[in-house]
Amino acid sequence: MSMPGGFPSGIADMPDKAFAEAGQAYIDMLHARYPGFRHVTDKMPGNFLLVGFLHMMLPKAKIVHCARDAAATCLSIFKVHFRGDSHRYGYDLGELADFHNLYTDIMAHWHKVLPGVVHDVRYEDFVADQEGQTRALMAHLGLPWDDKVLAFHETDRPVRTASAAQVRQPMYQGSVDLWKRYGERLKPLLVKLQNG
Repeated sequence: MSMPGGFPSGIADMPDKAFAEAGQAYIDMLHARYPGFRHVTDKMPGNFLLVGFLHMMLPKAKIVHCARDAAATCLSIFKVHFRGDSHRYGYDLGELADFHNLYTDIMAHWHKVLPGVVHDVRYEDFVADQEGQTRALMAHLGLPWDDKVLAFHETDRPVRTASAAQVRQPMYQGSVDLWKRYGERLKPLLVKLQNG
C-alpha cells in the first residue's frame, strides 16, 4: 500500500478502501505462507500502537489485550536482553515507566474510540483461574473448547521469542509479586508509574 506522507502521518488521508485492500493483501499473504491454517496469532508487543489501524484493515479480527501489573510487566522487560535495538526503553527504569505509561494511555484511547473491539485478559486473573479465564477467552474468540488448551506448555512447536523458556512451563503464580522483592532498587520505576 502506497501512503503519501508515510506512516503514520499519511493514514489520515487514506480512503477506507485502501485499508480493506491492505487487510485483504495481509490475509492473502497469510494463506500463502500458512496453507491450511484457519487461525493465525500475531503477538508482537508493539501491536498496541496499531489497534485502530489493524481494526480498519481486519474488522473481523479478534484483538486480545494481555495486561499485567505495571511493575511486574516493567521488571519482566528490564530483565531481558533483547536482540537488536528495538526495545531500548527496556534498559532504563525511568524510560521503561514512561513507555508503560504511554502504553496505558494508548490502550485507554482504543477502549474509548473502539468500544468492545479489544478484549482484555489480566495475567493475575489468568493465573488465579486458568480454566475459567481460558473458557471466557475461547468463547470470545468463537473457538470450541478443547481440554488441550490447559496443557499449552506441552507443545513441541518451535518458539523463537524472548519468552521461549516460559512457553514450556505450566501456569504458575511465582512471578505475580516477584517485583516486590527488589524494594528500593525499583524506586525510579515505581515513582514514575504512580505519577504516570
